[in-house]
Amino acid sequence: MERLIFDCDGVLVDSEAIAEATLVERLASWLPDVDIQSRLGEALGLTTGAILERLEALSRHALPDDALGAIDREIERRLAQELRAIDGVAAVIERLDMAMAVVSNSHRGRVRDSLAHTGLDALLDGAPIFCAEQVARPKPDPAIYRLAAETLAVSPEECLVVEDSTAGVGAAWAAGMTVIGFTGASHVPPGQAARLREAGAWHVMEHMRELPALVATWRKQRLSG
Repeated sequence: MERLIFDCDGVLVDSEAIAEATLVERLASWLPDVDIQSRLGEALGLTTGAILERLEALSRHALPDDALGAIDREIERRLAQELRAIDGVAAVIERLDMAMAVVSNSHRGRVRDSLAHTGLDALLDGAPIFCAEQVARPKPDPAIYRLAAETLAVSPEECLVVEDSTAGVGAAWAAGMTVIGFTGASHVPPGQAARLREAGAWHVMEHMRELPALVATWRKQRLSG
């Protein structure tokens, strides 16, 4: 049974710009010797905890003990007020007659809240959600995608994934799945399409309206292959 699997942040909801702005504001004062803005571009798709570890290692300064908790709370407060669905994704979900799932590096509570704030939870209609806390190693490790395939009782070849980060594309590709890179969110840095292709993306799309045609092409290639 085929599955269309969406990443959440930057694919279903336009959340990465909000999270990035919060990180820049907080970390500029905590790690003043690190160019936070440029370094965040290298960490797109990682968990917040992994991002903090990476940036702290570049600094002479140490983060406060509750840095992760403080940043997560601020991000969630802003998401509740500012979050929007990715342009066109609701119409695509309604149009595609295909079993779906969500695989995210965010924790389950944030994913559920994000889908609820944007109304996508009703459209996804109980689609299974897989989150970073379910595996020992989140994306870019393929473990979470392997867990999803195993739980859903589908082969990797039956899964078509939409991801916006090299970490996510690489994880799904390493799990044996076909991956579409997405560059239509507001946070996407220049040159991201090329990076997604290098990470293993089969195609890269700029807008969700392109997805139905790509699904049809993927199905045709599977039947002919």
